[in-house]
Amino acid sequence: MERDTLRIGVLPVVDVAPLRIALNEKLFEKAGLQVSLITQPSEAEAIKQLDTTLDITWATHVSLFRSVADGAELQLQGEAYQAGPNSMALVTPANSDYDDPGKRPAPTIAVNSETDIGALTTRAVLDTAAIEKQKIKFRSMPFADMENALKSGTVDAAFMIEPFITKSQRNIGAKILTDTARGPTLDFPMSGYAASKKFAEANPKTLKVFRDVLREAQQRAQANKLAVQDSLTSYADVDGPTAALVSVGTFPLSLNPIRLQRVADMMDTEDVLSGRLDVQQLLPPGTTN
Repeated sequence: MERDTLRIGVLPVVDVAPLRIALNEKLFEKAGLQVSLITQPSEAEAIKQLDTTLDITWATHVSLFRSVADGAELQLQGEAYQAGPNSMALVTPANSDYDDPGKRPAPTIAVNSETDIGALTTRAVLDTAAIEKQKIKFRSMPFADMENALKSGTVDAAFMIEPFITKSQRNIGAKILTDTARGPTLDFPMSGYAASKKFAEANPKTLKVFRDVLREAQQRAQANKLAVQDSLTSYADVDGPTAALVSVGTFPLSLNPIRLQRVADMMDTEDVLSGRLDVQQLLPPGTTN
């Protein structure tokens, strides 16, 4: 018997807004699935919880691909989010004179993890500004702690995603030093959903229903940015005026191996992965587009 309940790991980020919309509009229920969203302390923790307390989890593609390289057997279930203008960025304090990515030869930059999308795209963007990668000093901390790190001057800049960018702009007058989705990282595929291969093989029909509902939810989010911004107030600790200013990227409608291979290949180039990962192997059987 396949499962009709799904426990999905999420973080308080814009990427998962379509799942909130799907729950509010009872899309899962109508499709015969009972879904609960369980907030996780970190992506690494969420991936570890697959097959114990979670059936599916949200994470950045970088985190998912690293886990696979470290031996986790995962199957991708959907793309969550793709970067748009200022949906991920390097942010500096209000009084900083760090106003050009090439200005500091050895910047100290806050990232949520030294092996995640922040460090990866920061290196790529600063490389374009002729900063030597090995001179960048990364400090790992949760997104929620970055505002204080900027205020106290312990870092020169912080890699943030929404809604943290907009919150820090409103709270401490933070400024965007550079969008990190530009040049080599333009329209960068940011995050997705995965299940363990074991769960996927035991529940193919259930996961097909999940992917169908996700697609509909992604479509609704894409067509209605206001619904995305509204949903943030319910789970991302932002008020209405802040939510209304949040930059929203793109919610892809299908798993695209060519798009996702770009992430794996950049990870290979930047030595985050030791060798090329073939993303096609991670897709559900029969997924071609």
